[in-house]
Amino acid sequence: MNSRVRKRVDEDAKYMNPRVRQRVEDVVPKVQESLDWTSMSYDLTLHVFTLLDNRDRASLASTCKAWRSIGASAYLWSSLDLRAYRFTLSVAASLANRCADLQKVRFRGLHSPAAMVNLKAKKLREISGEGCENVTDAKLSMIIARHEALEVLQLGPGFGERITSEAINIIAICCPKLKTLRVSGMRNVSSDAILSLSEHCPQLTDVGFLDCLHIHEVALGEVVSLRYIAVTGTSNINWRIAAESWEKLPNLTGLDVSRTSIDHVAVSRLLTSSQSLKVVCALNCPLLDNVADFDPDRFGGKLLIAMFNNTLNGMTSLFEDNSKMLKEETMHWLEWSLSRMLLNFAENNLLGLNSFWQSHGAKLFIRLMQSTQEDVQERSTTGLAAFMHVGDEAGKSAEAVMRDGGIPVLLKLAKSLNEGFQSEAAKAIVTLSLNPDTAKAVAEEGGVNVLLGLAKSKNRLVAQEAAEGLWNLSLGDAYKAIAEAGGVNVLMELLSRWSYGYGRLMERAAGAIANLAGDDKCSMEVARAGGVHALVGLARDCTYEGAKAQAARGLANLASYDDSNINNASIGQEPDALETLLMLTRSHHGGVKQEAAGALWRLAYDEKNRELIASLGGVEALVELARSCIHEPWVLQESAAGALWGLAHSDEQSTEIGKQGGIPPLIALGKFNAGGVHENVAGALWTLSFNHGNAVRIVEDRGVQMLVRICTYSASKLARFLASLALAYIFDGSLDDRPKRTSKSVCSAKVRTSALKCIESFIKNFKVPQIFASAASSTTPSMLAQVSEKLRIPGADNLRCSGEEIGRIVTMLQNPSPELKNFAAFALLQFTIPEASHAKHNASLMHNDGHVRNLRSAAAATRISSKANTFLKIVLRNLEHYQSECSKENK
Repeated sequence: MNSRVRKRVDEDAKYMNPRVRQRVEDVVPKVQESLDWTSMSYDLTLHVFTLLDNRDRASLASTCKAWRSIGASAYLWSSLDLRAYRFTLSVAASLANRCADLQKVRFRGLHSPAAMVNLKAKKLREISGEGCENVTDAKLSMIIARHEALEVLQLGPGFGERITSEAINIIAICCPKLKTLRVSGMRNVSSDAILSLSEHCPQLTDVGFLDCLHIHEVALGEVVSLRYIAVTGTSNINWRIAAESWEKLPNLTGLDVSRTSIDHVAVSRLLTSSQSLKVVCALNCPLLDNVADFDPDRFGGKLLIAMFNNTLNGMTSLFEDNSKMLKEETMHWLEWSLSRMLLNFAENNLLGLNSFWQSHGAKLFIRLMQSTQEDVQERSTTGLAAFMHVGDEAGKSAEAVMRDGGIPVLLKLAKSLNEGFQSEAAKAIVTLSLNPDTAKAVAEEGGVNVLLGLAKSKNRLVAQEAAEGLWNLSLGDAYKAIAEAGGVNVLMELLSRWSYGYGRLMERAAGAIANLAGDDKCSMEVARAGGVHALVGLARDCTYEGAKAQAARGLANLASYDDSNINNASIGQEPDALETLLMLTRSHHGGVKQEAAGALWRLAYDEKNRELIASLGGVEALVELARSCIHEPWVLQESAAGALWGLAHSDEQSTEIGKQGGIPPLIALGKFNAGGVHENVAGALWTLSFNHGNAVRIVEDRGVQMLVRICTYSASKLARFLASLALAYIFDGSLDDRPKRTSKSVCSAKVRTSALKCIESFIKNFKVPQIFASAASSTTPSMLAQVSEKLRIPGADNLRCSGEEIGRIVTMLQNPSPELKNFAAFALLQFTIPEASHAKHNASLMHNDGHVRNLRSAAAATRISSKANTFLKIVLRNLEHYQSECSKENK
């Protein structure tokens, strides 16, 4: 059976969809070939540079001397985000001549502290680093000593495990202008280190010691300049001493003690005794949350953000209208604290927050995504994507994001020049696209064009997330928008531009291409763009199993169409295509085997492909696959049985499958209760049973009993029909010349009677009295068409018969068995139903081989049942319909 599967503008105009190219040409004004781009004014050129990311700015600056000067402008290089790159000495050297006035740098996974030094950015005011577990005191000191103008230093997460208090001492001494210090993961922050900060950094107002093991509480209370303290996740704090020390800080305004062991006594003391303290963030503090009689409203308008008092539910309104209590600086600090905590909650699936996520979580994340602080925006975007995966309510979470206006905000961030925003926004869009309703909204808001733009990014992580978003969107109707916007070329370019070593990127791009290939028109476009060659190469050479599976699925979808689509034959002509797919059937990865078998299943419907597959050892490989997948998931069993069914359409390969032992594993697979497996097993045995030797093997291996079981109990009508066809072939008299030993011991009269009774029982399911009464009283085409439609078996329209098969079924009309006569007429009806995929082909075989006269004779016979007579009337009416259609076409 032929089935198609869909699972979750190139710059070179010659590869663009003609419709897309025409639309672009209509919109873009004609440009004079002699235009000198270097003659643009300085301001205009500088503006062009601001629209590019750092990589493209550097590339454009290398074009000419004038642009080199503009490209080095301090205006363009005040901030540098290196997190997407391996920050090494060579990278630093290439950037150094542009970074004299650099003020802010962000990096991840610092491989050489000397790289930071070699930037020669002595005016740096802010450094943010994360994921640098290998950094020691000495390495950090090398960086800090060269940047005495530093005002903000944020290290973590994944930074401080090897940093000691000595590094804090050096920071204090070398950075007298320091205002903000936030460090994660330190084991111990000593008294001397904190007092050094107090002595040497008089402007220090914001300190965060996050997820540390221990800090010196008393010393921290000596840093009188502090306005904000965050000790989130820090353990081993003596809260009695901490409250006593910190309440004396004259400027303390905000305190974040979330995920600590603070209790209601310490919270009460701090809020009561500190005159300056305005807000305490104490989320996920077990000792505080479990106190039933604690009243947070008795602190004179001071804000306590905790789990037990549901203050999180009102945070969005606080940000929207803060005329009551908090200054802008405090609100910025609160945004920073909340974005960290909410991200932690979402990533760790904190229990007890389901109600908050659905009612207020999305809205709060979306509000924080619009903060003026880049790191807050980024964490909130990451948190939004994570929160949509929380628990079993992912669909409702996505709907909440759509309801609260999150999609336009995400798409705006995704169009930012900041690659960090692009990556995190794309992740959230990926998650939204898993839900059909929100996926539709993403597409309607212009998400397809945004993702296609991100897919062209030179940042691999951004391109990877964009490819996954396109993969998800292409599951639904948005595949049309992707194709119309030139998505095929963009995805093909992804496969060619990036190394096969980036397996996850390859998987996602190939998955999107495979989905597009699930549409007939799109499949032709994929083929024209070189999709067959690209997918074969990916399946053959990529080592990532997921990418191999999607490449094989893409080839399967390209081969899933009727004769009007030439992809099936062209795949067989592609060098190494069939060899590669056969090789993948021996993979240790179930998904790879499944998709490879599925591709071979569809490719085997082409006669030349069948012969090539067989010549490459395909029969042996597919029989072994069927034998080995007895205990595998049903989807693999379905594909393995389908591949054997496809090969069995050749008489030579049908015989070979029987000789190679292919029938016993098919019979074993048919014993499982899966409709798709039943269909392909029954279909394969039907086609195999046309061969006398195979029919004998089916009987001897107790295949008849299995077919009777499918015919009686399968949930699939198509499987029951195919099982009936196989049984009809076996018992239509072709086995009467078998040895008597086999006839008596294996194919007893009891077995034959059971099979024929099963066939008759199947047909009775379609005998609705009103249908046959209508057909008996009226033979008008309209009435017969109505009856035909009610008798249609879903999926049977994909069955394509050979002339020999049609002749054998027509011959059954003369069989002494009334059950076989009835079934033969019923089967011919299924093969000729108007508008079915292969009905015209089957009808032409009946006309060309002179079977119409036999059908008329059978319909007029006195011994034929009224049931078979009705079926044959409909068949003859269908043949007249096709003959009329052919006459019109010839004229």
